[in-house]
This record gives sequence, structure tokens and C-alpha cells, in this order.
Amino acid sequence: MLSTVTAKGQVTIPKAIRDMLNIRTNDRISFIREGDRIVLQPVKTLKSFRGAVKKSGAAEPFAAERARAKAAVAERVQGEDE
Repeated sequence: MLSTVTAKGQVTIPKAIRDMLNIRTNDRISFIREGDRIVLQPVKTLKSFRGAVKKSGAAEPFAAERARAKAAVAERVQGEDE
């Protein structure tokens, strides 16, 4: 499949590839260099998983679960800086 680069450096990802990678409007894409090739990889965020799992009478309130998730991310990011 071919695509053309615009004057602004933009490229349209063909629909077949967007469908195959489940890329939607406003999704973020990572460009990974592998030797002389570039690989596109969709970047999934927590927001993109919203609604993917059904709630089953959670034992703790959402705010507590969210705080625990934020703390886990902060710990992971801090570990990357070391």
C-alpha cells in the first residue's frame, strides 16, 4: 500500500491498516526504528480501555481504586528515572 507525504509531513494510514491495528480517531501512534525500517504501533492508554471490562460489584470505591492505580504508575515512572 502506498501513501503520500503532505507538505506538512503528514501521511494518511490506509483504512485496511487502521482496521487491522484498531486505530481510531485521536489515537496515538508510536514510530519505532528497527534498522532501516519504521514500525507503527498504536499506543493504548487507560482511557482507551474504558468500558472494556464489566463491573462486578467492586469491593472498594472507584476513587480508592483510581488512587491505587495512580500510585502504581508513579512508582513505575520513578523507577524508569533511576
